[in-house]
Amino acid sequence: MPTNLYVGLMSGTSLDGIDAVLVDFNDGHTTIHATHEYAFPTELHTEILNLIKHPSSAAFDQTKDLDYCLGKLYAETVCELLGSANISPKEVTAVGCHGQTVLHEPDAIPPRSIQLGDGATIAANCGITTINDFRSADIALGGQGAPLVPAFHNWAFGFEEQTSMIVNIGGIANVTLLQPGTAITGFDTGPGNTLLDLWCMHHKNLPYDASGAWARNGQCNETLLKNMLSDPYFSRQPPKSTGREYFHSDWLDQQLGKLNETPTAIDVQATLIELTATTITNAALTTRLDNLWLCGGGALNDLLVERISKRITDVPVQTTAALGIPPEWVEAVAFAWLAWAHLQQIPAGIPSVTGASQAAILGTAHLAPE
Repeated sequence: MPTNLYVGLMSGTSLDGIDAVLVDFNDGHTTIHATHEYAFPTELHTEILNLIKHPSSAAFDQTKDLDYCLGKLYAETVCELLGSANISPKEVTAVGCHGQTVLHEPDAIPPRSIQLGDGATIAANCGITTINDFRSADIALGGQGAPLVPAFHNWAFGFEEQTSMIVNIGGIANVTLLQPGTAITGFDTGPGNTLLDLWCMHHKNLPYDASGAWARNGQCNETLLKNMLSDPYFSRQPPKSTGREYFHSDWLDQQLGKLNETPTAIDVQATLIELTATTITNAALTTRLDNLWLCGGGALNDLLVERISKRITDVPVQTTAALGIPPEWVEAVAFAWLAWAHLQQIPAGIPSVTGASQAAILGTAHLAPE
């Protein structure tokens, strides 16, 4: 087993739990040695969801409690991952933890983005130096603090003579455009899985619509789709980023309220598929591409992939599995890499992506106890 090992932790806007990976980045290559999924306890999931939806009603003590509880949970996830791989914490260089975003308003005055999951608690409970708080440095320099993964996408998936777009479909979808001889660009396109999952839970009592099977039997409501696409976010020019605090159930209810007649639940689900596919492909169609690579949980939604592929007719649409990293683990690997980049003092904040005044070394280090 290589000694240059890192753990990456990711819990995103889908709120489905924690993804953990054990990786190394030796010789410029990414090797995944172990993976682990840890579902959020129901009560914790509800608390996080309520905090995101009603941030003004959340007491300071509740936020601090969640910060500590998530730190403990992240540390437990690391210990379970290492136990399954028979690896000692002393063999791991660092943990990179995204944290759970509960508020992201980089355009507010003052700008703010809050990720819970105390880094010191993680380091103390798993015995490994932990890097977290990856957004603050970029925001302090006037940037959006997001997307965070384009630097890793370039390192892992860039081709010297080809133009590629990496599409990460998590709760929120984001794109990274890699063009030879051109600065990296990228931005959040809008909802990925978050509205799909919320609607599926509300009407089917299921956390997600596996492979898009339910939506496949519905029909897109063109009026609803047009209304949703008229939201000002979609016409804004990058740099831009968003989150669940913007695209949430109330946003969808407002769109439905504009209609003379409410569509069936299954037709709303089909329309939400089209919303995600349309906003992603609108970004992809602005540039002639050689490759389009999908990652994130949405890359496993067969219907969504079909709808994207139908709109992108001259470029093969593939997942990052073809490049050696399964699509569901790309973001967790990215945060392991961001920890590696922090310790190597490599700037991973990209001004052409976030709008920051200069590149930044991202993250805050919490040293392992001796």
